[in-house]
Amino acid sequence: MGDPWTRWSALPDLERALARDEFHLVYQPVVSLDDGGVVGAEALLRWAHPRHGVLLPAAFLPALEDSGLIVGVGAWALRTACAQAAEWNAAAVRPVSVGVNVSAHQAADPGVVEHVACALDASGLDPSLLHLELTETVPLERTAAVADRLAELRSLGVKLVLDDFGTGWCSLGYLTRFPIDAIKLDRSFVAALAHDARAAAIVDAVIALAGRLGVEIVAEGIETGGQRDDVVAAGCSLAQGFFFGAPGPAALVAAA
Repeated sequence: MGDPWTRWSALPDLERALARDEFHLVYQPVVSLDDGGVVGAEALLRWAHPRHGVLLPAAFLPALEDSGLIVGVGAWALRTACAQAAEWNAAAVRPVSVGVNVSAHQAADPGVVEHVACALDASGLDPSLLHLELTETVPLERTAAVADRLAELRSLGVKLVLDDFGTGWCSLGYLTRFPIDAIKLDRSFVAALAHDARAAAIVDAVIALAGRLGVEIVAEGIETGGQRDDVVAAGCSLAQGFFFGAPGPAALVAAA
């Protein structure tokens, strides 16, 4: 089939998508490995395209980034996710956080702080329950500007999470340059734990380092009970993956 963007023009459809309410969020739970209870959820963007059906971010996110439309869509995602998390917490037995992905383009945008503040104000969500998830694509060549912006975001009371930790060369640099509160251990390490001594050693070292820095760890990509047991044995206390629940409607998180 190939990349959808080789078969049809992205930009005109993307420009109309937000106005036509074609974007929506699904949520994948984050669980406590101590008792299996849901303690949070990651908000994931989907596009219900009128001709091509529901598209995952890989199919359209590069076009959103290149066009700059990611700023408007990102602000919408923040508002929507915060409002949903506030609804969860109004009825929750324990606090439930929501993770929202922040792209490199958003992190470089001076307006991102205002977007986050407005989303929090409009929803009434406790800022500590909003987790902004950053990937290693945030440009290190602009470290000073990005670090200042992330410090401003953190001053709002939100938590900063480094996603897909270990997939790039700059992971440790991020921990020293940016005020990171949590890291998501990439699924590639989780998958290798049971049969790769080097991967296990790296995970042990990362967990020890995170403990020294006061940084939480979430194990990503848990697909089997064996993988859950592996990350528990490694010392992880939080996890996310299809074993616990696929991305789905907000009601599934509320019911968990």
